[in-house]
Amino acid sequence: MTATISLAPLLERFFTQRLMQERQVSPHTICSYRDTFRLFLKFTQQRLHKPPSALLFEEIDAPLIVAFLDHLEKNRGLSVRSRNLRLTAIRSFFRYIAYELPTHSAQIQRVLTIPSKRFTRTLVRFLTRAEVDALLDAPDRHTWFGRRDHAFIMMAVQTGLRLSEITGVKRDDLMLGTGAHVRVIGKGRKERCTPLAKPTVAVLKGWLREPSKGQARLLFPNVKGERLSVHGVKYMLNKHTATATKVCPSLKEKRVTVHLLRHTMALEMLQAGVDRAVIALWLGHESVETTQIYLEATLAMKEQALAKTTPPQGSPARFRADDRLMSFLNSL
Repeated sequence: MTATISLAPLLERFFTQRLMQERQVSPHTICSYRDTFRLFLKFTQQRLHKPPSALLFEEIDAPLIVAFLDHLEKNRGLSVRSRNLRLTAIRSFFRYIAYELPTHSAQIQRVLTIPSKRFTRTLVRFLTRAEVDALLDAPDRHTWFGRRDHAFIMMAVQTGLRLSEITGVKRDDLMLGTGAHVRVIGKGRKERCTPLAKPTVAVLKGWLREPSKGQARLLFPNVKGERLSVHGVKYMLNKHTATATKVCPSLKEKRVTVHLLRHTMALEMLQAGVDRAVIALWLGHESVETTQIYLEATLAMKEQALAKTTPPQGSPARFRADDRLMSFLNSL
């Protein structure tokens, strides 16, 4: 008979050894996985009536995990995409356990075969040039916060950096002379350099004349000199979007995020005729295929493609009512 195994030490080793030491994943990934297991352990405590530290690995089976995922969707209102991200974290843990506990391979395989849910892919959202200009004009540059926010938005929309990348940039990561660029450590701990345009360089040079806050010498710190949080950036963008909406009402229908600014930059490059491989390299994408989503985002490019084709010639036909039975089947 197989001995029972405590879950707690396995989960602790997964985070400290697998994620932090071996894979050296980003702090963002650590936080995401941590939140997944915090939610999962709270769910199992309610379902099994046992504290997390007393759980056995044998109790964490596929039906329990499926019930947890259903709970996230139905009771917590998570989207299918978010549900799939939680499942990704759990799968990562069970792939690690497959090496630790080969005796539990049947249990592990049943969890790994839990399918992700399919979802409708929406078109990529982006800002128009008028909306970008209105957003850049929104911060009050007579204040420290306004100058910081203006420089932040300018750099975000020109470089297309991810949120975790731009909030982690330090003053020493900038090179503003000939061949101006910013150096970042992106997804998968890959280092890349992103060129800076002349207007961005001018704004950043002005911002760098501000006294540095904190010991970390972050480029865009909060008032305490610490790294901007996700909520801090969200507050900043929401505040300036509300101001910009007075000048550009179309912004009212859009939720402005750093990722939206990233999409905006990618689409502008695509419309300018930049090759997809170059855009993928610029964004730090693992595959050129990831950049495919931008081809479907803008109606203007599709209209240009249509203008180059010869549309088929057809003639209108007279309406004739279908047979009742056929109409019923067609309505299904």
